Amino acid sequence: MAFSKSFPRTVDGSAYPRWEEIFLSEDEEREMELRAREDNIKIMKECIDDAKTLIEEKGFKGFKEDILKAAIPLFEKRASHTVYWKERKCKEKFDSNR
Repeated sequence: MAFSKSFPRTVDGSAYPRWEEIFLSEDEEREMELRAREDNIKIMKECIDDAKTLIEEKGFKGFKEDILKAAIPLFEKRASHTVYWKERKCKEKFDSNR
């Protein structure tokens, strides 16, 4: 099933917008999933480095398990979700159809 998102399009002479549904092709959807994955890997690496720095600055021993326990909440706060990338691509397609 293809990913889709609806956007409001202004209609002349009407106070109500017409909702237009934008679909991603399979290739576009795969591309957004790949970009999200690459971005999430980069963010997770940064979070691990940040967690290690925080633990060292506070004088704690930097056990690998402790670093990962600190990195995961950082990642959850920072990570872009796959849906965001797909919605962004839909918005680009919607805006290009104006």
